[in-house]
Amino acid sequence: MGLSGYSAANTKDMWLSRWSTGHGIENKAQGWKVFGLQEYGVPRDAAKYKIVYVHGFDSCRHDAVVSNTLSPEIVEALRVYIVSFDRPGYGESDPNPKRTVQSLPLDIEELADQLRLGSKFYVIGFSMGGQVIWSCLKYIPHRLAGAALLAPVVNYWWPGFPTNLVTEAYQQQLPQDHWAVRVSHYAPWLTYWWNTQKWFPSSSVVAHSTDILNSEDKKLLPKIVSTRNYTAVVRQQGEYESLHRDLMIGFGTWEFSPMDLDNPFPNNEGSVYMWHGDEDKIVPVILQRYIAQQLPWIHYYELPGAGHMFPHAPGMSDNIVKVLVGE
Repeated sequence: MGLSGYSAANTKDMWLSRWSTGHGIENKAQGWKVFGLQEYGVPRDAAKYKIVYVHGFDSCRHDAVVSNTLSPEIVEALRVYIVSFDRPGYGESDPNPKRTVQSLPLDIEELADQLRLGSKFYVIGFSMGGQVIWSCLKYIPHRLAGAALLAPVVNYWWPGFPTNLVTEAYQQQLPQDHWAVRVSHYAPWLTYWWNTQKWFPSSSVVAHSTDILNSEDKKLLPKIVSTRNYTAVVRQQGEYESLHRDLMIGFGTWEFSPMDLDNPFPNNEGSVYMWHGDEDKIVPVILQRYIAQQLPWIHYYELPGAGHMFPHAPGMSDNIVKVLVGE
């Protein structure tokens, strides 16, 4: 049975279209609900590979780039199922004022259990969602069949970085971004004020500035913008619980450093992969290289000429999924 897309017209008994479930998934332990799930590919019960996708900063469940650009041929051949969900405070998910570095992996585990994804599943995260995958490797490694980190955001204050390397990476960022992450780390109670005041430039990422995109990113931008007709959905819970809480947690004080993680697959029963563009102007590649050097069990792919938005490049999602599941 072939696929000519994921449209409802092509979705019969065998295939899922891109649709949002009509029910919420409740995490009783954390006290919040995920309302807007997005499912892709083959039905769960027919899937060989089940993947949870974690979206990035200022995004929502609809921004599952790997799912959105995965070819029908790969979906069919590998029998892939992917679920994307609104992280707390984004889209239709309830805010979680008690959210921590540890809470989201537990939410993902609860989501997987309620969807009956099985004892093990794959995770893919992009950008700030990629940073979340480090927490999954720390707190729920026993539930993972494999993991992929796509341009994961780096916290400059993770223990283990050489000071001179952090300084070099920090200086590569725009001046307004120096202050944005510094406020998020040292004075998180000022994060909302800093990013809404008008006297000084605030975060270039929050402002969607094209100054933080390299030439390849800019080529991909028209395609990304043309399909993003749901921007109002992303911040509907308010900027504080979505954008600003992301900044406070992402650049706050963590309970662990990724560089101290043990291999989650000591018997080679799974693998961890990381992709990063060597011209990424949002997340400095020199810090990503250093992390990869400290973790020899990470399969690290550095993409020449690529910026931060490389997952949107043609064929990239197919490559990522095939490598992740070992096909």
